[in-house]
Amino acid sequence: MEIADKWTPSKLQAFVKSALRAASQRYPPKYEALARAYEGKQVNSKTGRVGNHYRCNGCKGVFPSSEVQADHINPVIDPLVGFTTWDSVVERMFCETEGFQILCKSCHNNKSSAEKRQAKERRDNAKQQLQNPPSVQ
Repeated sequence: MEIADKWTPSKLQAFVKSALRAASQRYPPKYEALARAYEGKQVNSKTGRVGNHYRCNGCKGVFPSSEVQADHINPVIDPLVGFTTWDSVVERMFCETEGFQILCKSCHNNKSSAEKRQAKERRDNAKQQLQNPPSVQ
């Protein structure tokens, strides 16, 4: 029995995507991007403890490591196009250091929300075109 007989295409896609994301957590260029944003050890205003701080590429603020995320400058899945191929996903996910930026959680959430809105608009437009195809004259 093949995997295709056991799993739906969406379940297989979710599994592969999850495995790729887990592998990307240890990807060296991501840590090189973090090193470029390093601002030194400072006192965390919330905890009073000294820790590594990084500059957000969005708002330019300085934040402790627990409040920043390595972000792909170009989304792994382009919200205007959607999923195309696994080769494209892998190429975008495992980009060079220059393809990453460090964002504070707020800036990352704003960027992610904007990308999700774009993807939703694209899907809604595609669905509407399917439901209301242009008339042929």
